Amino acid sequence: MITVNDLNPRLLHAQYAVRGPIVQRAQEMEAQGHKIIYCNIGNPQALKQQPLTYLRQALSLLENPALLENAAVVAEYPPDIVARVRMLLQKHPFGTGAYTQSPGIPFVRQAVADFIQKRDGVKADKEHIILTDGASKGVQAVLTALLKTPQDGVMVPIPQYPLYSASLALYGGRQIGYYLDEDNRWQLNQEILEASIVKAKAAGTHPVAIVVINPGNPTGAVLSRENMEMIVRFARTHALTIIADEVYQENVYAKGLRFQSFTRVMGEMGVSDITLFTLHSVSKGFLGECGHRGGYLELRNIPEDVLAQFIKLQSISLCANVSGQFATYFMVAPPQEGEASFSTYIRERDAILAALKRKAEILGEGINRIAGMTVDIPQGSMYAFVRFELPPDRTVDVSRLSAEERELHDARRDSAYCLSLLEETGICVVPGSGFGQKAGTFHFRTTFLPPQDEIERLVERLKTFHEKYVHVLEEA
Repeated sequence: MITVNDLNPRLLHAQYAVRGPIVQRAQEMEAQGHKIIYCNIGNPQALKQQPLTYLRQALSLLENPALLENAAVVAEYPPDIVARVRMLLQKHPFGTGAYTQSPGIPFVRQAVADFIQKRDGVKADKEHIILTDGASKGVQAVLTALLKTPQDGVMVPIPQYPLYSASLALYGGRQIGYYLDEDNRWQLNQEILEASIVKAKAAGTHPVAIVVINPGNPTGAVLSRENMEMIVRFARTHALTIIADEVYQENVYAKGLRFQSFTRVMGEMGVSDITLFTLHSVSKGFLGECGHRGGYLELRNIPEDVLAQFIKLQSISLCANVSGQFATYFMVAPPQEGEASFSTYIRERDAILAALKRKAEILGEGINRIAGMTVDIPQGSMYAFVRFELPPDRTVDVSRLSAEERELHDARRDSAYCLSLLEETGICVVPGSGFGQKAGTFHFRTTFLPPQDEIERLVERLKTFHEKYVHVLEEA
């Protein structure tokens, strides 16, 4: 048998905190009968968010077209959904069980292009859109294509979604971390960006791209227009490709804020000489269809021979799953006013977003009332990055630790905190070290997806736990 020593060292080096050892411990506890509040991952329907009726009705007919031959069954569906499905099956008579073109079903890609053009007021080309198994596969495709040598690096926000650090480890690229400005609601800071790229180049790294997650994961921040324009200018100055992770674009809650895409911002700035990759997914927003693994990658400002290589890369996996492709279609082409399913769609959409907004406020306001704990009330996405204070570790002189040793030391402390939180309260969150954080600070990421009553209990249990945990450390 092979052993772990026989495996690719890049795989061994890759870490993915949101499904790491604390989550594994939570699953063990759940199997033993403990009630667990899973706040570790953005998996809405696993946390009792109901699927949209419109999407599930349409997918049920697409998966089993024989239902359309039964008049009694058809009568149970809104007529616009029946008509829409009949139209889709005329355009794609092979159904959901056959391969599609490698970049995806043409009319679905056209629907995505229409969605982008309507959203941003700029032209979009379906030939530059690839349907993917969720946004993650789009990210991995871009990194696969961009990383030419082991010296190539990608600028990644800290804190970051660990898909990026794990994928860079797998593909042999270098991570160039840039800290988000926690004191300015997690916006990007040009001085920090410049310092990060200078440091990377001095270490022999060749920067090729910058990742921007907007709205933010794990921070819940929404970038300002001014901040986005600064990022575009920075990328242009340093010849960087922009990878815009925009999967939470429907999840904006703070009054006076709205999502703006990098496609729109670059278009209105008149910038067309920077390559832009944008990603979207059916897993987030108000759909929460994580299990359908649907999404798209738009490739903007690239020549045709580069596009051909991306299509070839996608063809190696044949195509994205077809149910996910159709779910993506229903995301970008929802019911229209006047159609029978429209009122239900709007009611369900608005209820989900209103509940998320309220839960974000309950979580943020409750946490900020806990001594030694602070958080920016999430402006968007599905997460909060909570900062908590711990007494100094009396067993270690941290001033004598190297930067790497300090990082490991802090990671052990916030991991121990989150494991104790799980075992004493049943609350499963992810240590801040899994996303990256400044030395000497401690955080954890939590979702606010569970039902409101569970969020309220979470805040109460968190307060009791934190006070007790800190007291024990102080007395030690």
